[in-house]
Amino acid sequence: MWRLLQPLLLLALTIWPLLANPLRETRQSVPYASQFIVRNSCPGPILLYIGETLESRIQPGGNVTKFSAPGFFFTDAVGGNPDGSGTTRAGFFDQGYYYIVRDGNGPINTGLRVEPLYRTPSAGFCVPIECNSPTCASGFSQPPTRFPPVNDAVAPTPPYYRCPFQNTTYAITFCPSGTWHGTRQIHPGNNVNKCLDVRGAVFENGTPAQIYDCNGTPAQDWYLNWGSTKVRLAGTNFCLDAGENPASGVGMKIWQCYDDLPAQQWYYTDDNRLAVEGKGQCLDLPNGVLTNSNQVQTWQCTDGNTNQVWMF
Repeated sequence: MWRLLQPLLLLALTIWPLLANPLRETRQSVPYASQFIVRNSCPGPILLYIGETLESRIQPGGNVTKFSAPGFFFTDAVGGNPDGSGTTRAGFFDQGYYYIVRDGNGPINTGLRVEPLYRTPSAGFCVPIECNSPTCASGFSQPPTRFPPVNDAVAPTPPYYRCPFQNTTYAITFCPSGTWHGTRQIHPGNNVNKCLDVRGAVFENGTPAQIYDCNGTPAQDWYLNWGSTKVRLAGTNFCLDAGENPASGVGMKIWQCYDDLPAQQWYYTDDNRLAVEGKGQCLDLPNGVLTNSNQVQTWQCTDGNTNQVWMF
């Protein structure tokens, strides 16, 4: 009887650990970084890319779990691109290295946090890192081409980071502050040399909003989000205002911001238009003319109308 039962017992002992922990083999397939919990703390949904491949759509407050890192983790939200340009990215390398890359010294599309979970930070190892500005010290301005030699006694110099433990789980959080990042210049289409501007930098009710050469002044810095948003002039309480009766040909202005005021409630669409919510009117560059001081207007939203495309 024992001879008959012995093979079955050995088979059970072999299979049981795998059934008890179905993630075991997956987690051990990568020696150091074995699991990635990607969290969206942004005010709106984001698309998650890994190595330029669209992987998931994550709702606000949601998360997804991945078990491999074939390339950078990033989102194309708020002016980023599916090829990774214009984005803040999380990277991972052999021997437990992890890091953040921002796109040069230009604006970042979202804040980003990378944190080894269930590992106690010690002597510079396994520390959480976060980048919320174009000059953050915790991020590379371009992807590193080499990594320092492994030294288990001394942590690498930032912006290199390392967690020297196998099977480490990482949390990757977009918009760790809970908001979209910072101020934006708003450009007509892909013309990065022209900006939405407050005429004469006169921050008063009724001042026209116009197109002007980008010059880095406060008159061209705006706060806005994807989806439902106000378009607020940074550092002020003035918003882009479509007036009491938005209609084709009505010139745009700034006005004191008010909560729930329909004239100031915009929606930034997936095809890069700024629409007055519920009115069928979009922010429009009259006749596509890029001459300085051309006042912008609202016009009936029309698919394919390049005068209604705005990038930031």
